[in-house]
Amino acid sequence: MNNAVLEVTRAIEERSKATRKAYFEMIEKQASEGRNRDVLNCSNIAHAAAAMKGFIKENLITGQGPNIGIVTAYNDMVSAHCPYKDYPDEIKASLEKAGASAQVAGGVPAMCDGVTQGHPGMDMSLFSRDLIAQGVAVALSHNVFDGALLLGICDKIAPGMLMGAASFAHLPIAFVPSGPMGTGISNKEKTEVRQQYAAGKISKVELQRMECRAYHEAGTCTFYGTANTNQLVFEAMGLMLPGSAFVRPGTELRHALTDEISRKIAGETAVSGHARPLCEVLTAKNLVNGLVALLASGGSTNHTLHMVAIARSCGYILTWDDLSKLSDAVPLLVQVYPNAPYDINAFEAAGGVPVLMKALDERGLLHRDVKTVCGSFEDQLKTPSLEGGRLVFKDAGCSLDTKVIAASGTQFREHGGLKVLKGNLGQCVIKISAVAPEHHHVKAPARVFNSQYDVHTAYHEGKLNQDCVIVVRYAGPAAAGMPELHKLMPVLGNLQKAGYHVALLTDGRLSGASGGIPSALHLSPEAARGGALALLRDGDMIDFDADAGTVNCLTSLEGRKAEVPDLEKDEQTFGRWLFKSCRDNVGPADQGATFLFKWDPKA
Repeated sequence: MNNAVLEVTRAIEERSKATRKAYFEMIEKQASEGRNRDVLNCSNIAHAAAAMKGFIKENLITGQGPNIGIVTAYNDMVSAHCPYKDYPDEIKASLEKAGASAQVAGGVPAMCDGVTQGHPGMDMSLFSRDLIAQGVAVALSHNVFDGALLLGICDKIAPGMLMGAASFAHLPIAFVPSGPMGTGISNKEKTEVRQQYAAGKISKVELQRMECRAYHEAGTCTFYGTANTNQLVFEAMGLMLPGSAFVRPGTELRHALTDEISRKIAGETAVSGHARPLCEVLTAKNLVNGLVALLASGGSTNHTLHMVAIARSCGYILTWDDLSKLSDAVPLLVQVYPNAPYDINAFEAAGGVPVLMKALDERGLLHRDVKTVCGSFEDQLKTPSLEGGRLVFKDAGCSLDTKVIAASGTQFREHGGLKVLKGNLGQCVIKISAVAPEHHHVKAPARVFNSQYDVHTAYHEGKLNQDCVIVVRYAGPAAAGMPELHKLMPVLGNLQKAGYHVALLTDGRLSGASGGIPSALHLSPEAARGGALALLRDGDMIDFDADAGTVNCLTSLEGRKAEVPDLEKDEQTFGRWLFKSCRDNVGPADQGATFLFKWDPKA
């Protein structure tokens, strides 16, 4: 097996001995109290059963069969979650046939970053992940469940659900995907139209018509952003059925997979006699398998936050150095937008996650001695299909489209899709797989802004027509909830298209769909917490070298004092004032940008 993968895994396990021990003691204590319904009073059960009818009510009364809690992120505004409307009834019907019951334990909020991009709601987006984790804990706290199914896909939602589920990991718990929407217009056309609008060449109505051809039906967006990265990584971690991440909504296969995972999770409960709790799947090895798949596929930069926070929720301390070491060892084996023209449906048609896992396994990059929520590592190398209406899993085989998933023994790039950059301003990350090699190194004067909106103003006033590193600061988690700065991409894309050498340096985030512009993201420490980013001024020379893994200010910052704006002034409207405690207590980006755990300023 690859030495770097082994070394990183051992390092995670070694530094996490104390935290993992404390986590397991908590989980074992919960498990030792016995089956939840056995310790509840009859009046407790009566409340849970009051609104139920037929088999579900009888099962709650007798306790003979497993009762599965469904935690859903359904709403019909988020396209990826819209299909979940009918899932609870579908799951209940499947489980009744297996002698088990299910109840909707609770719902969690599901924001769409695509709707809130560039608007006040985005300042709450990252914080919603931790709120969702708390929501899952509240839902499962009723303790009438023998297992759980999680209905969630998108950006902060699925990571938050997993973080919450980790606190109930004495139960078997699995994700139930819903799949991507059909392919709309090409991502190239979408980018070009956005740039035309940013340049004032087309009307807003023309832009709107294009956007509605791109996002046009139920399912996840088809680019390889954070939502689809969640699905790929969580399948690679063994948290769902193999090959289930990217099966289209409403298809026979999709229904069959939902039926299968419902039955499987009921069969893994303590009452079934074959208990497989989630804690046996949330291991360092499963975590590393997910990270390897993330890097090999060129996944979202948001996962440099989410995977650190997920690891911490189950007792592991994961660092950006771990990611960097893995990225040096893992080749890029997938080409999907924003790394290439192809979308997630093309990835699925090429063989999807099982084919990628098989390719990584052949290279010795995955831990084979792991459990999944309902099987073994070998199961992850199989792909599902229907034969005579029956669900079967067969060997995944090789890539069916070598432009999308690399052929056996080949690769698209030598190293993984994400890279950690370090220098005298701190450490940050870049999605290097989405940037052409000729744009990896930018040495140019800084243009410094305290708001992404000020960048737009400067652009439209013609003040950015030069080689420059656009600095957007006070966009970190403690300052403004770490909003995505996706609206900057058309502006920077136009500057690059005009022949200027440009880059972005920020303590904020970018959408997982953003690409083309060299972007140093999640800079830690952030400006609001004393980071050197707060000392920069227009004209300071910045050396941004993605190949070398460095980003530095070449101008001396000695003797400067930071000019800190009134950060709370702009965080009062549209509900943002309710999140002040989150901004005050959130940890830094390189520690997962979470307020659920006490953060160490020295870490």
